[in-house]
Amino acid sequence: METLSEHAENPAEATQNRSSQITRTRTGRSRRRIGLFLLIGLLNVGLLILLASQLLTPAQQQGSGSSPLLGHLAPDFTLSRLDSSSASKVHLAHLKGIPLVLNFWASWCDPCKEEASLLQQTWQQERSQGVQFLGIDFEDTQSNGRSFLLQYGITYPNVTDTTGSVAIDYGVTGVPETFFVNRHGRIVQKIIGALDQHTLQQAIVAMLHSTEGA
Repeated sequence: METLSEHAENPAEATQNRSSQITRTRTGRSRRRIGLFLLIGLLNVGLLILLASQLLTPAQQQGSGSSPLLGHLAPDFTLSRLDSSSASKVHLAHLKGIPLVLNFWASWCDPCKEEASLLQQTWQQERSQGVQFLGIDFEDTQSNGRSFLLQYGITYPNVTDTTGSVAIDYGVTGVPETFFVNRHGRIVQKIIGALDQHTLQQAIVAMLHSTEGA
C-alpha cells in the first residue's frame, strides 16, 4: 500500500522547482525585451539610411516640384561664402526685396555639372534686371566646392551648407533643386533636377511678375 509520504513533495525540491520556473520566466522576458530593442534599433537605422540616401541622390528628372513652402516666405539662413577667401557670410533676410534664384548643388552631382554653365550664362544676362543668383553647396568639402566654381567659371555668390540643415529646412530631397523667390521673399516655384534654358527663363519671368506677398 502506498502511503501519503511517498507522494509528498520534498520542500527543498519544491523550492528548487519554483526557482527554476521563475528563472526561466525572467530569461524569456529578457530575451523578448532584447529582441524588441534590436528590432526598434534596426528600424531606426533603416529610416536614417533611407533619409540619407534620398538627400544624397542626385535628382535625375527635371520638373516642377510640389512643396509646402510654395507661397510662403523662404526660410531664413546665414551661411559662409564659398567663393570668398574671407570669413564673410550671406544672411538671406538682407536680400529681401531682390528676386532670388536659389540653387542647391554639389560638386559630386552630375546633373549639377550639366546645368552649371547655363546658370552662369543666365546670371550674366539677368543681373541687369535686378535678379540675384545664389548657389548653395550641399554637404560638400570646401576645396571640392571651390574647384567646381573655378572649373565652370561661376561668378555669382555661393555659400556652403556643410551640415545640410538649410537643405532640410527647404525640403530638398536631392540635388540639384532650384527655388525661385520673388521680391517679397515668397517662394513661387521649385524646380527639381537639372535646369534647361526654357524652364529657367520661364521660371524667372514668372518670379519677376509675381505679386504674391505684396
